Order: sequence, then structure tokens, then C-alpha cells
Amino acid sequence: MTPRALLLLLPLLLAGCTTSRQPSSPSPASPSASPASAAPCRPVVRTDALPTWARAGFTGDGDGIPYVMSRAGDILGVLFGTPLNAPPAPDHNNKILWVSHAPVSGGDLLITAKRDGTTDTVERKVTGGPGPSIVDLPEAGCWRLTLRWSGHTDTMDLLYARPGSAGVTR
Repeated sequence: MTPRALLLLLPLLLAGCTTSRQPSSPSPASPSASPASAAPCRPVVRTDALPTWARAGFTGDGDGIPYVMSRAGDILGVLFGTPLNAPPAPDHNNKILWVSHAPVSGGDLLITAKRDGTTDTVERKVTGGPGPSIVDLPEAGCWRLTLRWSGHTDTMDLLYARPGSAGVTR
């Protein structure tokens, strides 16, 4: 292919690689109609260094510790009970440490979890707001969590597997 032909094809190739950012927090009037809840459920468990604001109580930068960042980056969940299991595994809890980047002014952390591809919705509460918790969900699958605390709302996706299974079906 000639350099000129490649230059003509480049804009077409790049057009297929663009993405658009969706608003990250659901509308108060209709959480289920928000663009964030319409996006596919895709949990991203990270093990790189924790953000600076989330390192209190950890040795070093927290590199290697599994965590999931919320869509807007206002809260993260450090996953101490990995993998997360539904039903809960007999050998470990579904322990999540919630760390808020947004200011916390008291109150509870309210979690509304919806299982991808279903109408299954459950609610959980972390008394006292972001902090240590055990979050058990009723079925294996990808769950979209809407998190509400101290006047903030954010979402994240978490995967719950069947104990002892390598994969999850929806």
C-alpha cells in the first residue's frame, strides 16, 4: 500500500476507534434510565497502585491490592474477599473496603445492586458510610451498583462468581 493510500485510510480507521464518555451518575428521577445503567456491565478489577487519596492504612502505594474504581472516581472498593462469590464461599467473606474520594459527612452508604440482563435488584446498607463491609448478593453474575453516601451518587460494576467456578453465567 502506498503512503498516500494509507493517509487516505487513516481517518476511516481512526473513526472506528473513538469513544464517547457517558454521564457517570444516574438522574435522581430515574436511575434505571441513565446512560450509565444502559452501558454494558463490565467490572474492571485493578491491581496497580491505589490512588493517593485511598492509601491511608496501607503499606506503600497498595500496589497488588485488587480494587474497583467507580465510574466518576468518587469512591472505590478494595476487594479483600476475592473472588466475590454468590452464594458466599465457605472459606472467605465478600469483604469490601469502601474508600471515598468525595467528602464524607456521616450517614450510611446505600447500595442498590442490579444484576445485568435481569430485573433482579437488591439493596444493601453499610452503616456509618464508606468503610469496611461484607456485601453478599443473591446470585452469581455481573452487578451494577449504585452507591449513595453523604449527598454523592456514583456507580460501579462488580462480578460475583459461583464458589469454585471459573466463570459466571448471567
